[in-house]
Amino acid sequence: MLVDGKWTAEWHPVQATDAKGGFVRQVSGFRNWVTPDDSAGPTGEGGFKAEAGRYHLYVALICPWASRTLIGRKLKKLEDVISVSVVEPALAAEGWKFGTYPGSNLDTLNGATYMHQIYTSADPHYTGRATVPVLWDKERKTIVNNESADILRMLNSGFGDLADDTFDFYPEPLRDQIDALNDRIYPRLNNGVYRAGFATTQLAYEEAFADVFSMLDELEDRLSAGGPYLFGSSLTEADIRLFVTLVRFDAAYFGLFKCNLRRIADYPALNAYLHRILAVPGVADTVNIDHIKQGYYSIKALNPNGIVPVGPDLPGLYPVELATIRPSA
Repeated sequence: MLVDGKWTAEWHPVQATDAKGGFVRQVSGFRNWVTPDDSAGPTGEGGFKAEAGRYHLYVALICPWASRTLIGRKLKKLEDVISVSVVEPALAAEGWKFGTYPGSNLDTLNGATYMHQIYTSADPHYTGRATVPVLWDKERKTIVNNESADILRMLNSGFGDLADDTFDFYPEPLRDQIDALNDRIYPRLNNGVYRAGFATTQLAYEEAFADVFSMLDELEDRLSAGGPYLFGSSLTEADIRLFVTLVRFDAAYFGLFKCNLRRIADYPALNAYLHRILAVPGVADTVNIDHIKQGYYSIKALNPNGIVPVGPDLPGLYPVELATIRPSA
């Protein structure tokens, strides 16, 4: 992480733990909002007006939080309004790195080699982790926001007439219900898989494991009784936030993060729901299973030898054909 603007030691997934040895996630440090009229949003200061070509997203295709924003950008048809840079999937000694791995690119906007340099460009004395996503303001040359939940809501309503209105991810009549469901899913499942994978004690791991699968069971029951989405016929931000975890589950969390009681493929309603969202035009463009596998399995604390598994076979998403891998000797 960065300490007073200086990179310290090698990147490590766990920077803080609770009293039980559980993984504690860092709080996002930049919380300004883009708004149609230049006013301040729910947090931060004003001065970030919605304008085409002014803003840039830094993302990683491995990262579920960053992928929330990519889906929002895609479904709100903001690709020509907000430019994007994708870091390489493998985590380097200095964290996220720009490069030429297929599906990634160099940082031609600010000329950074590592994501942490974007943070120190915004704040030379920044202390914290250099996470993605980051929404960057080209005009003021600073970070607007690095909290994915905020950015997703900005993409939904902060860009006004620049955005397509086909989808409303946070409709007024459902806001309280969306917030309540997000508040249940996030700690138990979205972050629960990380709490399991990065736990430093057996107790912390088992508590997280129980949370993950009790939440999946609850969601299976909910979708079995209704649908096609969490709130009926409307695709909301709650679906986007759930989808990005589900689509990574069988490829990474099941094995590497020891969340191995059941796969998403073993849940009929959840599996159908996953593929239903994947079929929404544009969503599949934001999913890269190769990046997801290369990225998670590059974490030395979890996979010291760096071996990336060939499987799993994910029909309709990431089919594996053994004959195309390596011929028998």
